[in-house]
Amino acid sequence: MKIASLYSGGKDSAYALWWALNQGWDVNYMVNVVSKNKESYMFHVPNVELTDLVAESANISMVKVITAGEKEKEILDLKKTLSKLDIDGIVSGALASEYQRTRIDHICQEIGIKSFAPLWHKEQELILRDTAKFFDFRMVSVAAYGLGKEWLGKRITDDNIDKLFKIMEKYQINKAFEGGEAETFVFDAPFFDKKIEVMDYEIIWDDSCECGYYNVLDAKLVEK
Repeated sequence: MKIASLYSGGKDSAYALWWALNQGWDVNYMVNVVSKNKESYMFHVPNVELTDLVAESANISMVKVITAGEKEKEILDLKKTLSKLDIDGIVSGALASEYQRTRIDHICQEIGIKSFAPLWHKEQELILRDTAKFFDFRMVSVAAYGLGKEWLGKRITDDNIDKLFKIMEKYQINKAFEGGEAETFVFDAPFFDKKIEVMDYEIIWDDSCECGYYNVLDAKLVEK
């Protein structure tokens, strides 16, 4: 089966791609949507340019979809690109968002390909623990009370994940960050030939909203 993987760089899309590869499918493309709208309704924004390094490391062709990020129109931009690819289906990291899942399913139906969402309605805490165990993923944005500046750029591991869960429970933060409470980026995964090493970065923080970003300024692929 010829597959394209919707890949944002975050933990869920990385997990979904890993799942597809483990099925033995031919993942011919990684499709990354680059939104000019930082408040995109559908797509991950922080550090999306690093997905080029992921594609190089995973030896999968990268397809970029540039969109203004207007609500509803951005999904049409994705549809236009997918309709031009020789694929049987796409895999996405949709986990709990009906908004995302239904729109992806709808465009797949319209262009005659299958939609796979292997994480859909799976136990959110288990997914987070699995990604912490197998991936080097870090928080690249936070926008929820309880998640302070100290979490930006921090790798989530077995050593700090229970602390994170306690914060989530105390402040009622969704364990998949489905409410936009945080975003992540994967710097190493089992399907990477090389890992991404950050050479330079900046922390952008806004005290008024207690939110911020971990912005990678320079990065490269290095041996594991």
